[in-house]
Amino acid sequence: QVQLVESGGGLVQAGGSLRLSCAGSGRTFSSYTMGWFRQAPGKEREFVAAISRSGTSTYYADSVKGRFTISRDNAKNTVYLQMNSLKPEDTAVYSCAAGEGITVITMRAQRPYGYWGQGTQVTVSS
Repeated sequence: QVQLVESGGGLVQAGGSLRLSCAGSGRTFSSYTMGWFRQAPGKEREFVAAISRSGTSTYYADSVKGRFTISRDNAKNTVYLQMNSLKPEDTAVYSCAAGEGITVITMRAQRPYGYWGQGTQVTVSS
């Protein structure tokens, strides 16, 4: 089992940048596919990005492609989400998640991820 803690959220102006971190604890961090999800007020949680166990493959929602970059450092048990060119519609609570046995078909869904962090607030002003 792995425990996840997000950090790095805050308030930024439109067009600005922010980097989120997700620190994991456990002996098998490198065995998990890692994902980022977000939930805006009054809306359902949605997929943002995911990264494979080795960090060599990444996947993004169309809404953030070209602006966000997901990466991981397995030696530090940490996954990152670099967010550039932020827009007001990016405002949400961002959560990281870990899952096993996740494929390209299932990685955009929430159900396959068994472990979740508490979330960190990102607010983008205009």
